[in-house]
Amino acid sequence: MRLSEEDQCVQSMPDASPTKWHLGHTTWFWETVVLLPYCPNYKAFNPQFHYLFNSYYESMGPRQPRPQRGLLTRPALGEIMAYRSHVTQALIEWLPSLENHVHENIFYLLELGINHEQQHQELMVTDAIHLFSCNPMQPKSGLNLTQSQSLFNVPSKTQWLRFEAGLVEVGQDKGVENGFSFDNEQPRHKRWVDSFEISNKLITCGEYLEFIQAGGYEDASLWLSEGWAWVNRTGHQAPAYWLPPNNALNNTENWRVFGVNGVVDLPVTHPVTHLNFFEVDAFSQWRGARLPTEFEWELAFANPAIQQMLGQAWQWTRSAYEPYPGFTAWEGAIREYNGKFMVGQQVLRGSSWATPQGHSRKTYRNFFPPAATWQITGVRLARDCK
Repeated sequence: MRLSEEDQCVQSMPDASPTKWHLGHTTWFWETVVLLPYCPNYKAFNPQFHYLFNSYYESMGPRQPRPQRGLLTRPALGEIMAYRSHVTQALIEWLPSLENHVHENIFYLLELGINHEQQHQELMVTDAIHLFSCNPMQPKSGLNLTQSQSLFNVPSKTQWLRFEAGLVEVGQDKGVENGFSFDNEQPRHKRWVDSFEISNKLITCGEYLEFIQAGGYEDASLWLSEGWAWVNRTGHQAPAYWLPPNNALNNTENWRVFGVNGVVDLPVTHPVTHLNFFEVDAFSQWRGARLPTEFEWELAFANPAIQQMLGQAWQWTRSAYEPYPGFTAWEGAIREYNGKFMVGQQVLRGSSWATPQGHSRKTYRNFFPPAATWQITGVRLARDCK
C-alpha cells in the first residue's frame, strides 16, 4: 500500500488505528514479548515506546488510550521505521541461539509474532479504507491488488448443500504436528450438529440491493432489538461505503460504492461486504434462512461444491464468541491475547481478500462486536432441514 506520511498519522474513528501506530505496535510486540524476555543483551530502542504502542495488555502497564492514537504526531514515521529496523536486526542476530531456548516454547512465540503481524497487515488495509472514505475527495487508496486479492463474481444460482446430523470434531489441538493455531481455536472437541443446509455461495451486492429496495431497513420485524436500535440511532440504510443515487457524493442515477479504487459502480455480482451482524441477520430473516453456526461452517469447509469459503469476505456466524470446552489461555502476557474478549462478540469464519496469504484455515475464529461495519465482512446463508 502506498500511503503518504500524512495518511499514516490519522485516526478516522476510535475502532481504527493510524497505520503508523500499527507499525509501531507490531514492532513493540516483538520487542516486548520475545526480545526483552529471551535475549539477555537486548536493550529497548526507546522505553517511552512501551507506553505508546501497548494495545490492551494490562499486565504490561499503562498505555496511550485507543481513541487518542491519532494524536501521536511524534514519533515521526522515520523514527518508527528505524525502530522496526532495530528490532528486526536484533531478531536476526539472536535467532541462531534458539537452540538454547527449546524448553521455553520460544518457537510458538515466534509463530505467534508472525501471525500477529499478519493480523495487523489486514487491519492496516481496512483502517486505511475507512480513513479514505471520510475524505470528500474519495481518493484511491493506492493499494496494489493482485489477482488473489480481489473480489470475484459469485455464481448466479444458489445451491443448498445438505449435511446430515451427527457428532463432529471441531477446533485444533496445540502442537507442531497440527500446525499453528491461536488459543481460541483450541482444544479440538466434539459437537453435535443437527441436519442443516448451507448455501454454496456468498450473498452478492445485487441480492443485498433487493433487500434494500424491498424496504428491509424499514421493517422492524426483521431486526433484532439491538439491531433495530442501531438502525434508528445511526440512520444506516445500506452497507458501509455504499452511495445511493443522487447523493451528495454520488450525482448519478445508479448505486455506487467506495473502495480501494475510489468510487465505482456497484458490482452487483461481487460478494457484498462491510455488513455488520445486525444487517446480515436481518437479511437472512428476509430470505427465510439463517446464519450458519461456526460448527456448521467448519463441517462444510471441505466440501468442494461450496465456494468462496476463503479469500473473499469474513463470514458472520450465529455463534457467540465463547471459549471451547477445555479452553485455557496462554501463560504470561499473551494470556490476554484472546480469552479476555470472549463476551459480547460474534464469531466470523473464513478470510477476506485483504487477509495475508497463509493466514487462513478452517478452524480460524475471528471475532467482532455485532455493530462493526468497517471490516470486510459478508454473509453466507444456512437453513434447517425440513
